[in-house]
Amino acid sequence: MTKPEYTDEQKLHHFLGIELNMQTWNLLGMKNRKDKDDSRMIAFAKGSLYHWLRSPLFKPINEQRGEWMVSHVYAVLGKGEQALVAAEKSLAINTKHGFVDFDLGYTMEGMARAYAACNNKEKAIEFYTKAKEIGETIKKDGDKKLFKSDLAAGPWYDCIKTS
Repeated sequence: MTKPEYTDEQKLHHFLGIELNMQTWNLLGMKNRKDKDDSRMIAFAKGSLYHWLRSPLFKPINEQRGEWMVSHVYAVLGKGEQALVAAEKSLAINTKHGFVDFDLGYTMEGMARAYAACNNKEKAIEFYTKAKEIGETIKKDGDKKLFKSDLAAGPWYDCIKTS
């Protein structure tokens, strides 16, 4: 079987999807972000999703994870309504494709965090509980450890007590 040939534009979309995702994570981990960093973080998360959708190696899981990332960024920034829109898109993609394990856990975490950013404690707890239960069933130890660490991290806007 021969390897498929990709155009330079397709290769660029793939590269930018990965690169912008990494830059988003870098900004998420930055202490004392400035407003311009927050704006860049939103743009990078959305840009990563845009380029993944155009990558020659695109799979629905990339879209689900991209929507989760957009939701996560908005939730971290306290922009609950925008976080919830992206989290619901992530959930719809997850439901359509039946993703399980790690990705289902993050989908539930995204819903929980978005609801927390909206100050909807009841829904935040509901989805957090689902995320925590799914987290216990993640098969790969490294994935489980990462998920549990992310689930324990804030912000939860006084809706969830993780300690």
